Amino acid sequence: MGKWQIPPEGGHMDRPTGIYFQNMTGKQVMERLKQNDLIIIPVGATEAHGPHAPYGEDVFLVTRMAEQVALRTGCTVSQPLWFGSHPYHHMGMPGTIVVPEDVFVGMLTAIIAGFWNAGFRKQIILNGHGQEYVIPIAIHRFAKTYKVPAVIVNVNWYHAIPDHFKLKSEGGPYETHFIHGDEVETSWSLALFPEFIRMEDAVDTEPYSFLPTDSEHIDKAGNLLRKPIAWYAQVGLRPIEVKAYQPGVVGKATLASAEKAKPGVEQLLDYLEKLVRDILEAFPPGKLPPLEGVTEREREMLEPYLKMPFEPGWRSLYELHYPM
Repeated sequence: MGKWQIPPEGGHMDRPTGIYFQNMTGKQVMERLKQNDLIIIPVGATEAHGPHAPYGEDVFLVTRMAEQVALRTGCTVSQPLWFGSHPYHHMGMPGTIVVPEDVFVGMLTAIIAGFWNAGFRKQIILNGHGQEYVIPIAIHRFAKTYKVPAVIVNVNWYHAIPDHFKLKSEGGPYETHFIHGDEVETSWSLALFPEFIRMEDAVDTEPYSFLPTDSEHIDKAGNLLRKPIAWYAQVGLRPIEVKAYQPGVVGKATLASAEKAKPGVEQLLDYLEKLVRDILEAFPPGKLPPLEGVTEREREMLEPYLKMPFEPGWRSLYELHYPM
């Protein structure tokens, strides 16, 4: 048996297993903060992934990842954000719930602030959906608004392990490049939550572009090919899903297998574990980045807000600002 359990024996979102913040009591959270004050916030979306895969695929990907890391490191996981921001080409697909960018950024900024106020001043936003161009706005909005020391990082899981998305012709496991609901994404789903996938219903589509030289210019999912134009940095050169890919699959879902994804899953979990441990080594529970290096606010002014909740002299973060 390897270091990681792949596939896991089910998820933990409704279990009292000491992983999810929302499943803990106030006393349990306060005790946990003394040992580990880092929280992983899984962020996904509700969107069509084809007749073989669930609408919550992006969420299940990152929650299953986060659960495995929490079991090994003792960090906490938030229940996920089920609804996300979407690029234009997702518009119109039945079951794809499109949240406007300003609403999504406002929600995520509020979540960051709420967990900071609860004592989780180290946060990893683990993103499983094509909204990597929006999430940093929320991080910087929080930092600009509150100006308190914190460690907040965004990890788009596919960016951590680019070598694990190579084609067979490049020494990798896949026949096709990662796009959406396809060979790659379905393989990862089979490795992390096979109980939700119905391969007997899988279908294939043939991706295409209106630009004959598309492969020279525009990247695919995750920007893993390092093309000059990010996949989300154009409109009009490729078709929208509701017109071209009505099954909700962009690529070859029938080629998927868990075995293709397992080496990548293992390396990704190794990376996430290292990230958690490296952050906590630099900033053990209760320790934050030095005020003098990360904020313009004076120490004397900030000290009441930096105390843990309900310690003598503690003041709520919302006294500094509450967005209207």
